Amino acid sequence: MALDTRADRRPSFANLLWGSTVGKKTVMAVSGLIMLLYLVVHMLGNLKIFFGAAEFNGYAHWLRIVGEPFMHEEWTLWLVRVVLVAAVVAHATSAYQLSRRDLRARPDRYVHKNARTSYATRTMRWGGIILGLFIVWHLLDLTTGTVHSGGFQTGRPYQNVVDTFSTWYGNVIYCAAMLALGLHIRHGFWSAAQTLGVGSRARDRLLKTLAHVLALVLTVGFISVPVAVMTGVVS
Repeated sequence: MALDTRADRRPSFANLLWGSTVGKKTVMAVSGLIMLLYLVVHMLGNLKIFFGAAEFNGYAHWLRIVGEPFMHEEWTLWLVRVVLVAAVVAHATSAYQLSRRDLRARPDRYVHKNARTSYATRTMRWGGIILGLFIVWHLLDLTTGTVHSGGFQTGRPYQNVVDTFSTWYGNVIYCAAMLALGLHIRHGFWSAAQTLGVGSRARDRLLKTLAHVLALVLTVGFISVPVAVMTGVVS
């Protein structure tokens, strides 16, 4: 008779990590920091639009050939995209599962309700949904050109950006999403630091200040582009 060894099987470290609340928070924190690093680089790249069409279009072209000749054309770009997609999926999945676990742990949401914590939690949840929808629109607008106004022009990102921010709805969508991004970063950066064990009484004030500065700089940096188009600084 064959012995049933299923009872002797131990779950892998990855399963134990993902199954725990601490593990999910760690995945959420690390994936969030990966996306934050990308946002800083992305914002700096966006600001090249202030140096003119040739500079901005040249930067966009460089993104496609970076790493050559070791990397084939667009391989590095696709590698970055894959890492970002993995980070977004991991972040969203862990956030959703933590939210569901939190709701199950507190069946009576009206007992001992912490208004400040509840507000921060709601802001992160709704901010995450808004940003998720924005990412889809942003890709369809400036990457594939599916919903782009004015006729999408391949290889001319400068003109595509100007076209988008020449419409009222393009500005509203983008600016609203960037404000949501700022709130998300302000709370998320500090939370990630606590999860990863970086926070302490001595460093809490510094981390909160850094979170506020990062949120402000990224929000202003991203919003400066549509404002520049609306005011005619970029045209």
